[in-house]
Amino acid sequence: MKGTNLGEFEELVLLIVVAIPDDAYSVAIADEIKSKANRGVAHSVVHTALYRLEEKGFVKSEMGAATAERGGRRKRMYQITASGMRALELSKSNRDQFWKMIPQARIADIYEE
Repeated sequence: MKGTNLGEFEELVLLIVVAIPDDAYSVAIADEIKSKANRGVAHSVVHTALYRLEEKGFVKSEMGAATAERGGRRKRMYQITASGMRALELSKSNRDQFWKMIPQARIADIYEE
């Protein structure tokens, strides 16, 4: 398995793969990023992230059935692996530890600055 660290965008893509397991393909993932994160993203960027995640062993993919709505083309569907879930949990744990380091009073002070 190549590299085990998740980049910020990879983490976002992986979270969406988990959240929409029956529809996890590049176009749907890009649409979720746009609608939920208010962040436009090119499909090629999503493809690249999915490729990296598959290289790391965090997702696996298979070709779905051809559909009339796609002109008979097939979709590459993605599914998280156990390693991918562990990577997400580690990422969340690390972020939570850093957030816990910040006193609530400090956060209030920043907003008042």
